[in-house]
Amino acid sequence: MPLTPEELKSHFLLDPDVAFLNHGSFGACPEPVFAEWQRWQAELERQPIAFIARRQEGLLDDARATLAAYVGVNADDLTFVSNATTGVNIITKSIPLEAGDEVLATNLEYGACDWAWEFYTAKVGATYIKQPITLPVTTPEALVEEFWRGVTPRTKVIYVSHITSATALRLPVELICARAREAGILTVIDGAHAPGQIPLDITALGADIYAGNCHKWLCAPKGAAFLYVHPDHQPWVESTIISWGWHPDNTFISRNQLQGTRDVSPFLTVPTAIAWQREHEWDVVRTSCHELLREYVEKLHEMLGTEPIYANDSWYAQLAAITLPAGDHAGLREQFINHGLEIPLTMHGDRTFVRISVQGYVTRADLDHLVEVLREEFLPSS
Repeated sequence: MPLTPEELKSHFLLDPDVAFLNHGSFGACPEPVFAEWQRWQAELERQPIAFIARRQEGLLDDARATLAAYVGVNADDLTFVSNATTGVNIITKSIPLEAGDEVLATNLEYGACDWAWEFYTAKVGATYIKQPITLPVTTPEALVEEFWRGVTPRTKVIYVSHITSATALRLPVELICARAREAGILTVIDGAHAPGQIPLDITALGADIYAGNCHKWLCAPKGAAFLYVHPDHQPWVESTIISWGWHPDNTFISRNQLQGTRDVSPFLTVPTAIAWQREHEWDVVRTSCHELLREYVEKLHEMLGTEPIYANDSWYAQLAAITLPAGDHAGLREQFINHGLEIPLTMHGDRTFVRISVQGYVTRADLDHLVEVLREEFLPSS
């Protein structure tokens, strides 16, 4: 049987005095995975030359193969990067755009990647467009129709998040990719929050390019992420730096994997993270987390008297945004910290949310603590 949240909590290195409801920002690494990470670092230091010069490429190939099977792609179409934002940046700086071209995104995208697209499109005279999405969302088909109003004959790229950061919406990327493929438009998917939180088969998804994190919901060490590129597009994709991988017969893998001296131990630990979650029946754990989160999404919106941005629970998985009452929330972050809660406030338009992460170690007591703090803040007389 899967472990209970209380039992799983003992596997993590988190401060026991803090209710950690912010797994979505940087993740958290269970002790067995953390130990494997340290083992790889120690092995590197014990024989640096043998490790880097003679073993590293083969070790990375093996780790890539395990991760590629986990996300449903061929190993030679996926490379390790330090985070999903790095993967998106590799694409933004490589993509062959011209003056007048357009890149279409939603207005729900992660700010750091917005900046990357804005920077690189401006350099060539292209335009980065953020199509507004109406909240609350209703149906996947309605969202796609609203998004598609931003498509023009100049649209060369569609860039969307699989699961958005501020609102935690799980966007219908399967529908978007299928429609873009019919229109001959390249798709770039930001999957920062997807691996480990939802089942992921990139081939079935139909994305041309996909950047995902392993250090968040997959519970791998910080600095472990990947970039997938369909073979048709690999010739124009560059790398973070120009190094030994740019030899005359270079490939997408060589350009991005042969990057000089660096600590590759987070990448090599990804297979251990995958195995650890499988050992603990993570599909069952994720379902339990979602059910617990759904209960508190409903409870908190009812208590606060605010409108949820989700028509139903199919729009989120283990991460959800709770709409707060209108007003000044400047002191709320400090209140959370003072009450031993680690949880972020996010914003979209004129709405402020408290964004809840329910990872396997989150208990009902943790969420009840959040309920009491919010009740004290917004309903002090109740």
